[in-house]
Amino acid sequence: MLYEMIGITILWALLYGYVIVASIDFGAGFFSYYGKLKKKDHLINDMVNRYLTPVWEVTNVFFIYIFVGLVGFFPKAAYYYGTTLLVPGSVALILLTIRGTFYAFADYGARESTVYRFLYGVTGLLTPAALSTVLTISEGGFIREGDDGGIEFVPQLLFASPYSWTVVLLAIVSVLFISASFLTYYASRAEDKEAMELLRQFALWWSGPTIFASILVFSTLRIHNAFHFTVMLHYSWMFLLSFLFFMGAVYLIIQRKALGTAFIMVMLQFGFAFFGYGISHLPYLLFPYVTIESGSTNPQMGLSLVIVFMGGLFLLIFSLYLLFRHFLYNANVLKGQAKS
Repeated sequence: MLYEMIGITILWALLYGYVIVASIDFGAGFFSYYGKLKKKDHLINDMVNRYLTPVWEVTNVFFIYIFVGLVGFFPKAAYYYGTTLLVPGSVALILLTIRGTFYAFADYGARESTVYRFLYGVTGLLTPAALSTVLTISEGGFIREGDDGGIEFVPQLLFASPYSWTVVLLAIVSVLFISASFLTYYASRAEDKEAMELLRQFALWWSGPTIFASILVFSTLRIHNAFHFTVMLHYSWMFLLSFLFFMGAVYLIIQRKALGTAFIMVMLQFGFAFFGYGISHLPYLLFPYVTIESGSTNPQMGLSLVIVFMGGLFLLIFSLYLLFRHFLYNANVLKGQAKS
């Protein structure tokens, strides 16, 4: 049981890291297209490009690491999810490929193309929507298990579920709020007041929908999976702290003060909500079919994976630290005086 708990904790921490880093990337793509559409690209696009250039290559490392870890730590869960996520997973991969194409051709005119910007912006919203189906499916109710042990994914139930759509809504608005909060701070460090004001407006605009969507998710989860909702009530203090950090972040953004602290509060807001959801979901990886015990690998493999993934997690965090320190917080890069 120890290896299983360490394994799921590592994977959940990686998933949280991906949510934050990828949200900044996805949201920046939407804001970049919006800026071009509204003829405000001279205000934000140069700054967004300076952020994205060194970061986008690192983002998907989290994504790959998570799925490799899922297959290694919990092969039974990988079997269930591999079957059910064939369609939404394929859609997500296509969307990520389109985004990768934009980056690949960025220096060959893609940044100036309205079509490329449109695809880049749209995929920034559709990708988290597609990936959010993982959390939706984990709540159960979308899979049928036959007498022979085979499983069948029923997409009609997924599309007809109010809970599914509220999770998609939360994924989209959260991406925009997280991204705008970070880019507001980034623009302030770059001493770009016009960009900061525009992005600050974006952050405030999407703060309300984020909380509203969160409430909708709670409400629909109560109907969809009453057992999980009841367990979540035991961790209500984590969600209360999440809301308090949200209020603190919004206050600082309104006051234009300590924008770095405001973004840390945003991270804590989503951190407490994310881990509160994860803890209350245990022991189920896929309700009600797979638990962390029934789906785990053998102890010898578990120990090896724990050692490897803890080392990998450290290296990933350290590489992000170096990236932010030497690229994103470099004075010349921040102000566009050096090629990023």
